[in-house]
Amino acid sequence: MTFGICQLSIVPCRKEPSHRSEMVTQILFGEHFTILEKKNFWCKIKIAHDNYEGWVEQKQLTEISEKSFLLLNKTTPVLALDLVQIVTSQTTEIVFPIVIGSMLPSYKNKEFAIEKNKFSYEGQAKKMAKFSKNSLVENAYLFMNTPYLWGGRSPFGIDCSGFTQMVYRLSGMFLQRDANQQAEQGTTLNFVEEAAPGDLAFFDNEEGKIIHVGIILPENKIIHASGKVRVDTLDHYGIYNAAEKKYSHTLRLLKRMD
Repeated sequence: MTFGICQLSIVPCRKEPSHRSEMVTQILFGEHFTILEKKNFWCKIKIAHDNYEGWVEQKQLTEISEKSFLLLNKTTPVLALDLVQIVTSQTTEIVFPIVIGSMLPSYKNKEFAIEKNKFSYEGQAKKMAKFSKNSLVENAYLFMNTPYLWGGRSPFGIDCSGFTQMVYRLSGMFLQRDANQQAEQGTTLNFVEEAAPGDLAFFDNEEGKIIHVGIILPENKIIHASGKVRVDTLDHYGIYNAAEKKYSHTLRLLKRMD
């Protein structure tokens, strides 16, 4: 078995080993994974933080040793906190951007390393602390107006569950990748009136499949990625879009992550 890490800003992870295949998620800088299979210059990977699987072009990943992989697994990650900030490779002197929520292995005094490759980072960073609901709403607003992108996980494009996953990561908790997976986590709430800011609301389609998720805000509001990261009204029926004067999503489930 082999292992890898992302040393590029944002790498697409696809459903099948082809650039024409849909992007199911993205790997951010510093995220590590197991390489499950290699096929025609593509690698099928399992991402360590959420066990999500997909295909990445082989030349877009960097292989690491099992020792490095296991060390990353047991080390509390340090996260980049600026929406976008520059990283400099001390090895190659190449300068490139990384986005908020990226991981900085072995970070100390503005420097970090991935095996023999050393980097410097001048932006804000912090060790992923114990989960705190107090920062969820503030972190959610960091992504306001981010355009919707299927499979996206960055301030340049994000989908509904990528949005909730990244907001919760910045607040100290790893969520699963997709909305239906996140709906299996946490404690179920019975009524909208029970929900507190930071709780998650899930929405289904006509077949009863959970297809959308958002973060509850004060005063019966919800922030979610639909066209863009936006704020709408939430009630017992679902999400009401005041601009379009209609409900956009039907409420299925409320969850408190603990």
